[in-house]
Amino acid sequence: MSQMTKTRATTRGDQTQVNKVIVSSFFGSTIEFYDFILYATATATVFVPVFFSTLNPLLAIVASYLTFAAGYVSRPLGGIIFGHFGDRIGRKRMLLVSMSVMGAVSVLVGLVPAIPMWGALMLLVLRLVQGIAIGGEWGGAALMSLEHAQTSKRGFAASFANAGGPAGAFLGTAALALFALLPQDQFLSWGWRVPFLFSVVLLAVGLYIRSQIAESPVFVAAMKAAESQKSLTRSLPIAQVLRRPRALIVIGLVGAGAFVIQALFSTFGLTYAVGAGVDRPVALWAFAFSQLFAAVAIPAFGALSDRVGRKPVMLAGYIGMAVLAFPLFWALAAGTTWLVFAVFLVALTILQSLTFGPMAAFLAENFGTTSRYTGASLGYQLAALIGAGFTPVIASTIFASSGGAIEGVIWFLIAGCAVSAIVLGFFTKESRHVEIDDTVASS
Repeated sequence: MSQMTKTRATTRGDQTQVNKVIVSSFFGSTIEFYDFILYATATATVFVPVFFSTLNPLLAIVASYLTFAAGYVSRPLGGIIFGHFGDRIGRKRMLLVSMSVMGAVSVLVGLVPAIPMWGALMLLVLRLVQGIAIGGEWGGAALMSLEHAQTSKRGFAASFANAGGPAGAFLGTAALALFALLPQDQFLSWGWRVPFLFSVVLLAVGLYIRSQIAESPVFVAAMKAAESQKSLTRSLPIAQVLRRPRALIVIGLVGAGAFVIQALFSTFGLTYAVGAGVDRPVALWAFAFSQLFAAVAIPAFGALSDRVGRKPVMLAGYIGMAVLAFPLFWALAAGTTWLVFAVFLVALTILQSLTFGPMAAFLAENFGTTSRYTGASLGYQLAALIGAGFTPVIASTIFASSGGAIEGVIWFLIAGCAVSAIVLGFFTKESRHVEIDDTVASS
Protein backbone atom coordinates (compact mmCIF):
# COMPACT_ATOMS: atom_id res chain seq x y z
CA MET A 1 0.00 0.00 0.00
CA SER A 2 1.34 3.46 -0.85
CA GLN A 3 1.89 6.21 1.69
CA MET A 4 -1.38 7.89 0.89
CA THR A 5 -3.42 4.85 1.88
CA LYS A 6 -1.42 3.93 5.00
CA THR A 7 -4.11 5.02 7.43
CA ARG A 8 -6.15 3.30 10.10
CA ALA A 9 -9.38 1.87 8.72
CA THR A 10 -12.03 -0.66 9.66
CA THR A 11 -14.43 -2.86 7.76
CA ARG A 12 -17.62 -1.26 6.54
CA GLY A 13 -20.53 -1.75 8.95
CA ASP A 14 -18.34 -2.11 12.08
CA GLN A 15 -20.95 -0.66 14.45
CA THR A 16 -18.47 0.55 17.06
CA GLN A 17 -16.55 2.52 14.48
CA VAL A 18 -19.78 3.68 12.80
CA ASN A 19 -20.94 5.14 16.11
CA LYS A 20 -17.61 6.90 16.61
CA VAL A 21 -17.73 8.35 13.11
CA ILE A 22 -21.34 9.54 13.51
CA VAL A 23 -20.44 11.27 16.78
CA SER A 24 -17.41 12.82 15.09
CA SER A 25 -19.46 13.99 12.09
CA PHE A 26 -22.12 15.49 14.31
CA PHE A 27 -19.83 17.31 16.74
CA GLY A 28 -17.41 18.33 14.02
CA SER A 29 -20.18 19.84 11.91
CA THR A 30 -21.69 21.41 15.03
CA ILE A 31 -18.44 23.23 15.72
CA GLU A 32 -17.92 24.30 12.11
CA PHE A 33 -21.49 25.56 11.72
CA TYR A 34 -21.37 27.23 15.11
CA ASP A 35 -18.72 29.45 13.55
CA PHE A 36 -20.47 29.85 10.21
CA ILE A 37 -24.01 30.54 11.48
CA LEU A 38 -22.72 32.72 14.32
CA TYR A 39 -21.44 35.04 11.62
CA ALA A 40 -24.82 34.94 9.86
CA THR A 41 -26.67 35.86 13.05
CA ALA A 42 -24.21 38.63 13.83
CA THR A 43 -24.75 39.95 10.30
CA ALA A 44 -28.39 40.63 11.13
CA THR A 45 -27.87 42.00 14.63
CA VAL A 46 -24.34 43.40 15.13
CA PHE A 47 -22.30 44.22 12.06
CA VAL A 48 -24.51 47.01 10.69
CA PRO A 49 -24.06 49.39 13.68
CA VAL A 50 -20.46 48.32 14.40
CA PHE A 51 -18.84 48.21 10.95
CA PHE A 52 -21.22 50.04 8.57
CA SER A 53 -22.32 52.98 10.69
CA THR A 54 -21.10 55.53 8.12
CA LEU A 55 -23.62 54.33 5.52
CA ASN A 56 -27.33 55.09 5.38
CA PRO A 57 -29.42 52.36 7.03
CA LEU A 58 -30.55 50.57 3.85
CA LEU A 59 -27.08 50.52 2.29
CA ALA A 60 -25.60 49.39 5.60
CA ILE A 61 -27.91 46.37 5.73
CA VAL A 62 -27.18 45.44 2.11
CA ALA A 63 -23.41 45.84 2.64
CA SER A 64 -23.52 43.69 5.76
CA TYR A 65 -25.46 40.99 3.93
CA LEU A 66 -22.90 41.10 1.10
CA THR A 67 -20.13 40.09 3.51
CA PHE A 68 -22.45 37.27 4.58
CA ALA A 69 -22.86 36.27 0.93
CA ALA A 70 -19.08 36.17 0.42
CA GLY A 71 -18.90 33.01 2.52
CA TYR A 72 -21.28 31.28 0.14
CA VAL A 73 -19.40 32.50 -2.94
CA SER A 74 -16.19 30.83 -1.73
CA ARG A 75 -17.84 27.60 -0.54
CA PRO A 76 -17.72 25.88 -3.97
CA LEU A 77 -14.00 26.67 -4.14
CA GLY A 78 -13.58 24.97 -0.77
CA GLY A 79 -15.52 21.98 -2.08
CA ILE A 80 -13.15 21.68 -5.03
CA ILE A 81 -9.93 22.13 -3.03
CA PHE A 82 -10.79 19.90 -0.09
CA GLY A 83 -12.67 17.49 -2.33
CA HIS A 84 -9.61 16.98 -4.53
CA PHE A 85 -7.34 16.07 -1.64
CA GLY A 86 -10.12 14.18 0.14
CA ASP A 87 -10.52 11.96 -2.94
CA ARG A 88 -6.76 11.54 -3.26
CA ILE A 89 -5.25 11.28 0.23
CA GLY A 90 -8.25 10.66 2.49
CA ARG A 91 -11.38 12.07 4.07
CA LYS A 92 -10.10 12.23 7.64
CA ARG A 93 -7.06 14.44 6.97
CA MET A 94 -9.14 17.05 5.18
CA LEU A 95 -11.64 17.16 8.03
CA LEU A 96 -8.87 18.00 10.48
CA VAL A 97 -7.54 20.77 8.20
CA SER A 98 -10.97 22.32 7.53
CA MET A 99 -11.80 22.40 11.24
CA SER A 100 -8.49 24.06 12.11
CA VAL A 101 -8.98 26.78 9.50
CA MET A 102 -12.57 27.42 10.55
CA GLY A 103 -11.71 27.76 14.23
CA ALA A 104 -8.82 30.13 13.55
CA VAL A 105 -10.96 32.37 11.34
CA SER A 106 -13.72 32.66 13.94
CA VAL A 107 -11.26 33.77 16.60
CA LEU A 108 -9.91 36.39 14.20
CA VAL A 109 -13.46 37.66 13.50
CA GLY A 110 -13.81 38.24 17.24
CA LEU A 111 -10.65 40.36 17.14
CA VAL A 112 -11.53 42.59 14.18
CA PRO A 113 -11.25 46.24 15.30
CA ALA A 114 -14.46 48.29 15.26
CA ILE A 115 -13.26 50.61 12.51
CA PRO A 116 -15.98 51.35 9.95
CA MET A 117 -15.13 50.15 6.45
CA TRP A 118 -11.62 48.91 7.34
CA GLY A 119 -13.12 46.48 9.80
CA ALA A 120 -15.71 45.57 7.17
CA LEU A 121 -12.94 44.78 4.67
CA MET A 122 -11.28 42.48 7.21
CA LEU A 123 -14.63 40.76 7.78
CA LEU A 124 -15.00 40.22 4.05
CA VAL A 125 -11.59 38.53 3.74
CA LEU A 126 -12.19 36.34 6.79
CA ARG A 127 -15.65 35.39 5.56
CA LEU A 128 -14.18 34.27 2.23
CA VAL A 129 -11.69 32.02 4.03
CA GLN A 130 -14.47 30.77 6.29
CA GLY A 131 -16.48 29.80 3.22
CA ILE A 132 -13.56 27.79 1.83
CA ALA A 133 -13.23 25.89 5.12
CA ILE A 134 -16.94 25.10 5.42
CA GLY A 135 -16.92 24.09 1.76
CA GLY A 136 -14.55 21.28 2.62
CA GLU A 137 -16.09 20.32 5.95
CA TRP A 138 -19.52 19.11 4.94
CA GLY A 139 -18.47 16.64 2.25
CA GLY A 140 -15.91 14.93 4.44
CA ALA A 141 -18.24 14.65 7.43
CA ALA A 142 -21.11 13.27 5.34
CA LEU A 143 -18.91 10.78 3.48
CA MET A 144 -17.20 9.44 6.56
CA SER A 145 -20.58 8.48 8.02
CA LEU A 146 -22.05 7.30 4.73
CA GLU A 147 -19.05 5.14 3.78
CA HIS A 148 -18.83 3.46 7.18
CA ALA A 149 -22.55 2.63 7.43
CA GLN A 150 -24.54 -0.30 6.07
CA THR A 151 -26.62 0.39 2.96
CA SER A 152 -29.91 0.24 4.86
CA LYS A 153 -28.75 2.95 7.29
CA ARG A 154 -26.90 5.37 5.02
CA GLY A 155 -29.53 8.10 5.14
CA PHE A 156 -29.58 8.08 8.93
CA ALA A 157 -25.79 7.98 9.29
CA ALA A 158 -25.04 10.69 6.73
CA SER A 159 -27.75 12.98 8.10
CA PHE A 160 -25.67 13.74 11.18
CA ALA A 161 -23.40 15.93 9.06
CA ASN A 162 -26.46 18.10 8.38
CA ALA A 163 -27.77 17.77 11.93
CA GLY A 164 -24.57 19.40 13.15
CA GLY A 165 -25.61 22.54 11.26
CA PRO A 166 -28.67 23.42 13.37
CA ALA A 167 -26.92 22.23 16.53
CA GLY A 168 -24.11 24.67 15.79
CA ALA A 169 -26.65 27.34 14.90
CA PHE A 170 -28.37 26.81 18.25
CA LEU A 171 -25.11 27.16 20.16
CA GLY A 172 -24.01 30.21 18.19
CA THR A 173 -27.36 31.96 18.33
CA ALA A 174 -27.86 31.13 22.01
CA ALA A 175 -24.40 32.50 22.82
CA LEU A 176 -25.12 35.71 20.93
CA ALA A 177 -28.60 35.99 22.47
CA LEU A 178 -27.10 35.56 25.94
CA PHE A 179 -24.69 38.43 25.45
CA ALA A 180 -27.43 40.48 23.78
CA LEU A 181 -28.93 40.77 27.27
CA LEU A 182 -26.11 43.17 28.11
CA PRO A 183 -26.77 46.90 27.78
CA GLN A 184 -26.73 47.82 24.10
CA ASP A 185 -23.46 49.77 24.22
CA GLN A 186 -21.61 46.93 26.01
CA PHE A 187 -23.02 44.31 23.65
CA LEU A 188 -21.91 46.24 20.57
CA SER A 189 -18.50 47.16 21.99
CA TRP A 190 -17.34 43.78 23.33
CA GLY A 191 -20.18 41.38 24.17
CA TRP A 192 -20.70 40.08 20.63
CA ARG A 193 -17.00 39.15 20.38
CA VAL A 194 -17.01 36.57 23.19
CA PRO A 195 -18.92 33.85 21.27
CA PHE A 196 -16.42 34.14 18.41
CA LEU A 197 -13.42 33.90 20.74
CA PHE A 198 -14.98 30.85 22.41
CA SER A 199 -14.37 28.99 19.15
CA VAL A 200 -10.84 28.19 20.29
CA VAL A 201 -12.26 25.93 23.02
CA LEU A 202 -14.60 24.16 20.61
CA LEU A 203 -11.73 23.74 18.16
CA ALA A 204 -9.60 21.88 20.71
CA VAL A 205 -12.48 19.52 21.56
CA GLY A 206 -13.33 18.90 17.92
CA LEU A 207 -9.78 18.11 16.86
CA TYR A 208 -9.47 15.57 19.65
CA ILE A 209 -12.72 13.82 18.68
CA ARG A 210 -11.80 13.65 15.01
CA SER A 211 -8.31 12.33 15.71
CA GLN A 212 -9.87 9.20 17.22
CA ILE A 213 -11.74 7.94 14.14
CA ALA A 214 -10.61 5.64 11.32
CA GLU A 215 -10.43 6.47 7.63
CA SER A 216 -13.37 5.48 5.42
CA PRO A 217 -13.17 1.75 4.55
CA VAL A 218 -14.78 2.42 1.16
CA PHE A 219 -12.09 4.98 0.34
CA VAL A 220 -9.25 2.69 1.49
CA ALA A 221 -10.65 -0.17 -0.60
CA ALA A 222 -10.88 2.08 -3.65
CA MET A 223 -7.26 3.18 -3.22
CA LYS A 224 -6.09 -0.44 -2.92
CA ALA A 225 -7.98 -1.32 -6.09
CA ALA A 226 -6.47 1.65 -7.91
CA GLU A 227 -2.97 0.65 -6.85
CA SER A 228 -3.42 -2.98 -7.85
CA GLN A 229 -4.60 -1.82 -11.26
CA LYS A 230 -1.79 0.72 -11.46
CA SER A 231 -4.41 3.41 -12.07
CA LEU A 232 -3.18 6.07 -9.66
CA THR A 233 -2.67 8.34 -12.67
CA ARG A 234 -6.44 8.48 -13.15
CA SER A 235 -8.02 11.80 -14.05
CA LEU A 236 -8.52 14.52 -11.48
CA PRO A 237 -11.62 14.16 -9.28
CA ILE A 238 -13.04 17.44 -10.58
CA ALA A 239 -12.59 16.21 -14.16
CA GLN A 240 -14.49 13.02 -13.32
CA VAL A 241 -17.32 15.11 -11.88
CA LEU A 242 -17.49 17.55 -14.79
CA ARG A 243 -17.74 14.71 -17.30
CA ARG A 244 -21.27 14.32 -15.94
CA PRO A 245 -22.34 17.96 -15.50
CA ARG A 246 -26.03 17.08 -15.52
CA ALA A 247 -25.72 15.39 -12.12
CA LEU A 248 -23.99 18.41 -10.63
CA ILE A 249 -26.55 20.87 -12.03
CA VAL A 250 -29.52 18.79 -10.90
CA ILE A 251 -28.08 18.34 -7.41
CA GLY A 252 -27.42 22.08 -7.12
CA LEU A 253 -31.01 22.91 -8.07
CA VAL A 254 -32.50 20.22 -5.84
CA GLY A 255 -30.67 21.50 -2.77
CA ALA A 256 -31.14 25.20 -3.48
CA GLY A 257 -34.66 25.37 -2.06
CA ALA A 258 -33.53 24.05 1.31
CA PHE A 259 -30.95 26.81 1.55
CA VAL A 260 -33.49 29.46 0.55
CA ILE A 261 -35.56 28.38 3.56
CA GLN A 262 -32.53 28.38 5.86
CA ALA A 263 -31.10 31.72 4.76
CA LEU A 264 -34.40 33.55 4.60
CA PHE A 265 -35.51 32.65 8.12
CA SER A 266 -32.08 32.84 9.79
CA THR A 267 -31.38 36.39 8.55
CA PHE A 268 -34.29 38.26 6.97
CA GLY A 269 -36.86 36.44 9.11
CA LEU A 270 -35.12 37.61 12.28
CA THR A 271 -34.97 41.19 11.03
CA TYR A 272 -38.62 41.08 9.94
CA ALA A 273 -39.78 39.74 13.31
CA VAL A 274 -37.88 42.46 15.18
CA GLY A 275 -39.35 45.07 12.83
CA ALA A 276 -42.83 43.73 13.65
CA GLY A 277 -42.29 44.51 17.32
CA VAL A 278 -40.66 41.35 18.69
CA ASP A 279 -37.78 41.95 21.08
CA ARG A 280 -34.42 41.02 19.53
CA PRO A 281 -33.52 38.46 22.25
CA VAL A 282 -36.94 36.81 21.81
CA ALA A 283 -36.42 36.49 18.04
CA LEU A 284 -32.94 35.06 18.57
CA TRP A 285 -34.20 32.51 21.08
CA ALA A 286 -37.04 31.48 18.75
CA PHE A 287 -34.51 30.79 16.02
CA ALA A 288 -32.14 29.07 18.45
CA PHE A 289 -34.75 26.63 19.76
CA SER A 290 -35.94 25.78 16.27
CA GLN A 291 -32.35 24.75 15.53
CA LEU A 292 -32.06 22.71 18.71
CA PHE A 293 -35.09 20.63 17.74
CA ALA A 294 -33.95 20.45 14.11
CA ALA A 295 -30.78 18.70 15.27
CA VAL A 296 -33.08 15.85 16.33
CA ALA A 297 -35.53 16.10 13.42
CA ILE A 298 -32.89 15.87 10.69
CA PRO A 299 -31.61 12.39 11.69
CA ALA A 300 -35.22 11.27 12.16
CA PHE A 301 -36.07 12.28 8.60
CA GLY A 302 -32.79 10.79 7.38
CA ALA A 303 -33.85 7.47 8.93
CA LEU A 304 -37.29 7.83 7.35
CA SER A 305 -35.63 8.22 3.94
CA ASP A 306 -33.94 4.84 4.48
CA ARG A 307 -37.42 3.31 4.62
CA VAL A 308 -39.47 5.27 2.07
CA GLY A 309 -36.80 6.88 -0.11
CA ARG A 310 -34.94 10.17 -0.32
CA LYS A 311 -37.28 11.82 -2.83
CA PRO A 312 -40.63 11.54 -0.98
CA VAL A 313 -39.20 13.00 2.23
CA MET A 314 -37.50 15.94 0.52
CA LEU A 315 -40.55 16.65 -1.65
CA ALA A 316 -42.71 16.85 1.47
CA GLY A 317 -40.51 19.65 2.81
CA TYR A 318 -40.56 21.70 -0.38
CA ILE A 319 -44.28 21.33 -0.99
CA GLY A 320 -45.05 22.09 2.65
CA MET A 321 -43.05 25.30 2.58
CA ALA A 322 -44.64 26.46 -0.68
CA VAL A 323 -48.11 25.91 0.82
CA LEU A 324 -47.37 27.49 4.20
CA ALA A 325 -45.16 30.42 3.15
CA PHE A 326 -47.88 33.07 3.34
CA PRO A 327 -49.34 31.91 6.69
CA LEU A 328 -45.86 31.74 8.24
CA PHE A 329 -44.97 35.33 7.35
CA TRP A 330 -48.41 36.59 8.36
CA ALA A 331 -47.79 34.99 11.75
CA LEU A 332 -44.38 36.70 12.01
CA ALA A 333 -46.01 40.04 11.21
CA ALA A 334 -48.32 39.65 14.20
CA GLY A 335 -45.35 40.34 16.46
CA THR A 336 -46.56 37.87 19.09
CA THR A 337 -43.91 35.90 20.98
CA TRP A 338 -45.56 32.48 20.85
CA LEU A 339 -46.35 32.87 17.14
CA VAL A 340 -42.73 33.71 16.38
CA PHE A 341 -41.61 30.55 18.16
CA ALA A 342 -44.23 28.55 16.25
CA VAL A 343 -43.14 29.96 12.89
CA PHE A 344 -39.49 29.07 13.37
CA LEU A 345 -40.39 25.60 14.65
CA VAL A 346 -42.58 24.87 11.61
CA ALA A 347 -40.27 26.44 9.03
CA LEU A 348 -36.90 25.22 10.27
CA THR A 349 -37.54 22.30 12.64
CA ILE A 350 -40.03 20.55 10.37
CA LEU A 351 -40.02 21.79 6.78
CA GLN A 352 -36.33 22.51 6.34
CA SER A 353 -35.41 19.33 8.24
CA LEU A 354 -37.49 17.29 5.81
CA THR A 355 -35.24 18.54 3.01
CA PHE A 356 -31.97 18.36 4.95
CA GLY A 357 -32.51 14.91 6.49
CA PRO A 358 -32.03 12.83 3.31
CA MET A 359 -29.88 15.39 1.48
CA ALA A 360 -26.41 14.21 2.52
CA ALA A 361 -27.02 10.64 1.40
CA PHE A 362 -28.89 11.76 -1.73
CA LEU A 363 -26.01 13.92 -2.91
CA ALA A 364 -23.24 11.45 -2.08
CA GLU A 365 -25.01 8.50 -3.70
CA ASN A 366 -24.77 10.22 -7.06
CA PHE A 367 -20.96 9.96 -7.30
CA GLY A 368 -18.33 7.22 -7.39
CA THR A 369 -15.76 6.71 -4.64
CA THR A 370 -12.81 8.39 -6.35
CA SER A 371 -14.76 11.59 -7.00
CA ARG A 372 -17.44 11.43 -4.27
CA TYR A 373 -15.86 13.99 -1.93
CA THR A 374 -15.45 16.46 -4.79
CA GLY A 375 -18.85 15.83 -6.37
CA ALA A 376 -20.92 15.82 -3.19
CA SER A 377 -19.07 18.84 -1.77
CA LEU A 378 -19.31 20.87 -4.95
CA GLY A 379 -22.97 19.98 -5.47
CA TYR A 380 -23.85 20.88 -1.90
CA GLN A 381 -21.92 24.14 -2.00
CA LEU A 382 -23.42 25.13 -5.34
CA ALA A 383 -26.84 24.55 -3.79
CA ALA A 384 -25.79 26.73 -0.86
CA LEU A 385 -24.56 29.47 -3.20
CA ILE A 386 -27.67 29.39 -5.39
CA GLY A 387 -30.15 29.09 -2.55
CA ALA A 388 -28.58 31.02 0.31
CA GLY A 389 -25.67 33.15 -0.86
CA PHE A 390 -27.63 36.17 -1.97
CA THR A 391 -31.04 35.38 -0.50
CA PRO A 392 -30.78 37.94 2.35
CA VAL A 393 -29.66 40.66 -0.09
CA ILE A 394 -32.42 39.80 -2.57
CA ALA A 395 -35.07 39.58 0.13
CA SER A 396 -34.09 42.88 1.78
CA THR A 397 -33.93 44.60 -1.63
CA ILE A 398 -37.38 43.30 -2.63
CA PHE A 399 -38.76 44.33 0.74
CA ALA A 400 -37.28 47.84 0.58
CA SER A 401 -38.21 48.49 -3.05
CA SER A 402 -41.83 47.49 -2.38
CA GLY A 403 -42.16 49.95 0.47
CA GLY A 404 -42.20 47.27 3.16
CA ALA A 405 -44.62 44.87 1.47
CA ILE A 406 -43.75 41.25 2.27
CA GLU A 407 -45.54 39.56 -0.64
CA GLY A 408 -42.57 39.76 -3.03
CA VAL A 409 -40.28 38.08 -0.50
CA ILE A 410 -42.80 35.29 0.03
CA TRP A 411 -43.13 34.63 -3.68
CA PHE A 412 -39.33 34.48 -3.90
CA LEU A 413 -39.36 31.79 -1.19
CA ILE A 414 -42.15 29.85 -2.92
CA ALA A 415 -40.33 30.01 -6.27
CA GLY A 416 -37.14 28.58 -4.78
CA CYS A 417 -38.99 25.68 -3.20
CA ALA A 418 -41.07 25.04 -6.32
CA VAL A 419 -38.03 24.84 -8.61
CA SER A 420 -36.28 22.42 -6.26
CA ALA A 421 -39.39 20.24 -5.99
CA ILE A 422 -39.90 20.14 -9.77
CA VAL A 423 -36.29 19.22 -10.48
CA LEU A 424 -36.30 16.60 -7.71
CA GLY A 425 -39.55 15.09 -8.92
CA PHE A 426 -38.86 14.92 -12.65
CA PHE A 427 -35.09 14.80 -13.17
CA THR A 428 -33.74 12.51 -10.45
CA LYS A 429 -33.92 8.83 -9.62
CA GLU A 430 -34.32 7.31 -6.19
CA SER A 431 -30.86 6.57 -4.82
CA ARG A 432 -31.28 4.79 -1.47
CA HIS A 433 -30.44 1.35 -2.93
CA VAL A 434 -27.49 2.52 -5.05
CA GLU A 435 -24.29 0.57 -4.36
CA ILE A 436 -21.44 2.89 -3.33
CA ASP A 437 -18.58 0.36 -3.14
CA ASP A 438 -17.19 1.23 -6.55
CA THR A 439 -14.80 3.62 -8.26
CA VAL A 440 -17.16 4.78 -11.00
CA ALA A 441 -20.17 7.04 -10.97
CA SER A 442 -23.13 5.40 -9.29
CA SER A 443 -26.03 6.83 -11.25
